Amino acid sequence: MRGSAIAHVNPDTGNTLELVGEVWTDGDGTQFPLTNGAWRFVSDAPNYADSFGFQWNEFSKTQIDSPHAARATRSRLWATTAWTPEDLAGRAVLEVGSGAGRFTRELLTSSEAEVYSVDYSSAVEANFRNNGPHERLHLYQASVYALPFKPQQFDYVLSLGVLQHTPDFRASIEALAAMVKPGGKLVVDFYCMRGWWTKVSAKYALRPITKRLTHRRLLWLIEHNVDWMMALNGFNKKLGLSVLNRFIPLCDFGGTLPPDLPDNELREWVVLDTFDMFSATHDHPQRLQTVTDWVKETGLVDVEALQVEYGPAKAAAVRASRALSVRATPAPQTLHVAHRGNEVE
Repeated sequence: MRGSAIAHVNPDTGNTLELVGEVWTDGDGTQFPLTNGAWRFVSDAPNYADSFGFQWNEFSKTQIDSPHAARATRSRLWATTAWTPEDLAGRAVLEVGSGAGRFTRELLTSSEAEVYSVDYSSAVEANFRNNGPHERLHLYQASVYALPFKPQQFDYVLSLGVLQHTPDFRASIEALAAMVKPGGKLVVDFYCMRGWWTKVSAKYALRPITKRLTHRRLLWLIEHNVDWMMALNGFNKKLGLSVLNRFIPLCDFGGTLPPDLPDNELREWVVLDTFDMFSATHDHPQRLQTVTDWVKETGLVDVEALQVEYGPAKAAAVRASRALSVRATPAPQTLHVAHRGNEVE
């Protein structure tokens, strides 16, 4: 991880940081160290993203190692963003909510981008194991609401499949938009609220219980029930009763996972995605128009709302850019949420 050209700040005070060895430090003696491959800008207190730290360290290779995973990641990244590897050459790319690093890897291997990868959880350690050390990778454990960068420095900013899991979706949009430089671009995708029926499912009926279980206990329950649930899912499809599958506590593996996965890989992906469904502290799907309006309110332009298809899956996405003529403005001072304390509901 080579020296960074992006100016860093103490997210609590706004003071400029200086890199001294393997520590970012400011004038008042505050230090943010490099630990296990990632700069740490969070406290050790539990936070709302802890389930993702467990999840991505437990399943660190699931979405990365196989050819099927690589193709699915590549398809989703470039289809959702509409960027090309050539666009990113030599550019500063900020990725927020990087998990185990599936998109980090694609950015590093397919382009010559300088990748600034952020996650609020200990998943940064899985990301580093998968992708580091790498001279173009800059890895951070930090909150979306307290990013350790001066605003409007990044050519490209993306957050894929993350924002619905933050406490305040709108404030997350504000924080990401603040990072986009004049002429830069922002892309987010997220769980879409398509109508009242979106939350009529086993997922939203059981989440109040499952998200309070220990991560290990929840994973055990899924592992010991996944086979009969997958069989029931397939049986319903054969009978033309697929609508009933939304009431099985299982991910929609027919419509979201890479096609043609070998049976053992398919089972692992299903366990992972089902754990993801039921463990997250926050799950706030949004209407596409609502997110579009929030992005417009940040002052970004050329805002585009769309449903992106990649393989058998699709996602709601919003793309936008910052006009070249806009002067740099401070990041939002109040984002309505705490970022360093205990945020578990």
